[in-house]
Amino acid sequence: MRSNRAALRAGVSMAATLPMIAGALALGIPAAQAADGPARDTLAGTKPAWATTKADKGATADSAQVSARVYLAGRDAAGLAAYAKAVADPSSPVYGKYLSAKQSQARFGATKAQVAAVKSWLKAAGLKVTGTTQHYVSVTGDVAAAEKAFGTQLHNYTKGAKTYRAPSKTASAPAALDGAVLTVTGLDNAPHKAASKDELPPPDAVFKNSGPFSSYFGSNVASSLPSAYGTKIPYAVQGYTGKQLRSAYGAGGYTGKGVRIAITDAYASPTIAFDAATYAKKHGDADWKTSQLTQVLPSTYTKTEECSAAGWYGEETLDVEAVHAVAPAANVTYVGAASCYDDDLLDSLSKVVDNHLADIVSNSWGDIEANQTPDLAAAYDQVFQFGAVEGIGFYFSSGDNGDEVANTGTKQVDTPANSAWVTAVGGTSLAVGKGDKYLFETGWGTEKAALATDGKSWTDFPGAFTSGAGGGTSKTVAEPFYQKGVVPNALATANSAAGNRVVPDISAIADPNTGFKVGQTQTFPDGSAQYSEYRIGGTSLAAPVIAAVQALAQEARGGKAIGFANPSIYATYSKFGSRVYHDVTDNPTGSGLAVARVDFANGYDAADGLLTSVRSLGKDSSLSAVKGYDDVTGVGTPASGYIESYRKH
Repeated sequence: MRSNRAALRAGVSMAATLPMIAGALALGIPAAQAADGPARDTLAGTKPAWATTKADKGATADSAQVSARVYLAGRDAAGLAAYAKAVADPSSPVYGKYLSAKQSQARFGATKAQVAAVKSWLKAAGLKVTGTTQHYVSVTGDVAAAEKAFGTQLHNYTKGAKTYRAPSKTASAPAALDGAVLTVTGLDNAPHKAASKDELPPPDAVFKNSGPFSSYFGSNVASSLPSAYGTKIPYAVQGYTGKQLRSAYGAGGYTGKGVRIAITDAYASPTIAFDAATYAKKHGDADWKTSQLTQVLPSTYTKTEECSAAGWYGEETLDVEAVHAVAPAANVTYVGAASCYDDDLLDSLSKVVDNHLADIVSNSWGDIEANQTPDLAAAYDQVFQFGAVEGIGFYFSSGDNGDEVANTGTKQVDTPANSAWVTAVGGTSLAVGKGDKYLFETGWGTEKAALATDGKSWTDFPGAFTSGAGGGTSKTVAEPFYQKGVVPNALATANSAAGNRVVPDISAIADPNTGFKVGQTQTFPDGSAQYSEYRIGGTSLAAPVIAAVQALAQEARGGKAIGFANPSIYATYSKFGSRVYHDVTDNPTGSGLAVARVDFANGYDAADGLLTSVRSLGKDSSLSAVKGYDDVTGVGTPASGYIESYRKH
C-alpha cells in the first residue's frame, strides 16, 4: 500500500486525457511528420495533457537548465513488440522461444550508427551528452538548446497549485534520424516519481500491533464487543506466515528451487540481511543459503528527503520476506533505485533485463495513471518488451486506493500496472482457518467504524472507506489481445467503445486486516534499534506473493521460464476456470464479513490508550468482486491446481 512517508507525484491529479499509445500492444513509434516541418518526425506524447493554453504562463527563460533523456527506438521497434507478443502467447509457434539479452539487443537494439547520429544531432543543437546506455542518451543544456534540438518552445504552465515547464507543442526529431528516437523525457519538469505501496511504519519509529489477535481466521471471537452484520466477529489475525500462505495458494512440495526472482524498489534497507534471516528462523521458513539473497545497488542515492527514503526500507523488507516465505528455495536479487523518480526506477528495471538477473520481477510501487505521461509509458513498455523477449515477467501492485476517487477525486487506475506488458496484481482479504485450511477470500476493500464511547455499538457502522485493491479501466492503454473475450465488455468499454486495458490480471492477499507478519529492525522510543514484528498488507504484499507463486510454477514446468505471464494466465482461466483459480467474490459466505481490530493509539504501546474498530471486508470503493473476471481480483487467486497447470505448458 502507498506509504504515508513516500510523497506522491506533486500536483493535483487531473482526468486522464493523455493520447492513446498506438496499438493494443505496440509502442508509439515516431513516424508522423510534424505539420510545420516536413524534415522532422514528431515524438508522440511528449506534450503533457496538463500543458493547456489556459494554463500557459509564457515562455521559459532561455537560460534555464534542462536535463533530458532521449530514448532510442532501436533498429526494429515494431518487430520487438511483435516478437514480445508472439513469444508469450501459448497459441504462437514461437511461444517460449526466448532470446538471450545479447541476442535481443543484436536483433532489436539500437545500432552504433543510430547512437552516433543521435549524439551528433544533440551536440549540434548545443546540448551536452552526459551519458549513453543501450536504451538512451542523456543530455543537459539550457532551454534555448533544448528548443532547437526538439523543435518546440518550452513554456511555464500551472498544474494544480504549482508551475512547471513543458513543451508548448509535441517535440520532434530530425527525419534524417530515420526513426531512431523513441521518445524524450525531461522536457517537462513536473516530478515523475513513484510511491511505495504498503502500510509500513517508518523504520526510524517503531510500530507494533496491539492484541487481542486471532492465530488463524476466526480462532478468537470478540465476544465482549458489539456484533457486526448480526453476529459476533473475530479479532484480526496476528499476521499470516509463509506456512499458511503456501497452503492457501497450493504450493504443495514446490519451493522455487533453481528460480531467480528480482525485486525492485528505491534505496536499500541497511538491515535487510539480518532481518530476513531472523524472520525466517522465527517462523520456520528455510534458512537463507549463502548468496541466496543478493543486492544490486547504485553507487550513490539522490532525493532521499523528497522521496522519504526511510519509508522504502520496510517495503524491501516486506518484499524479500514474503517471497522467501512462499518460495523458500528461490534465489532473490534486490535491485535498488537511486531515488523514487521514474528515471531511476527505469534504470533498475533495465539492469534486470540487460543482465537477465531474474526470470520473475516483483514491483510494489507506482502512481496514478493521470500522472503518467505517454513518453514515460513508452520508455517503460520498451523495457517490458525486451524482458518478454528474454522470458522475464514483471508483476506490479495494482494500487491501494480502490478506484482512486477518494484519493484523487477522479476514477482511474494505477501505473505501471496499467501497462499491457505487465501482470497487474490485485488484492484480497484472506481467511485461512485451523490446520492452514483455505476458507475463503473477498475482494480487498475496507470500511472502518470506531467503537462508541459506551462500548455498546460501532459509530456510524460500517463506517468510511479507508483502502482497497486498485482496479478499473485504463483511459490511455488499449485493450490487449489476451483480455479480449475474457474481460466483460462493460468493463473493457467503460472509457472507449474500442476497448481499453482493465486492471488487475490476478490477485492475492493484500488486506492489512488479514495480513502478513513481517520482521524489521526499527527505532524504539528509547533510541535503541531493535528487531520487531508487525502485521502488514497492501498490494505490495500481493505482488511478491504472486511472484513467489510464479517461481513455484516455473519449478513445476522443469525450470523453463514463464516469461510475460498474462497470455498464459488468461488462457488457463478460459480453459480450466475454477479448477486452477479461486473465484473471489465480495460475499462468499452469504452475509457481511468483518474483523475487530485493536491498535495502540501511539503506535507502539498502551501508554496513550487503545483504539478499537471494526473493519468490514469486501467493500472496495465503487469496485466489486463478482463471479468471473472482475476489476478487483482479475481472474482470481491461485488455487490448488494453478501451479500444476504449468506442467502442461
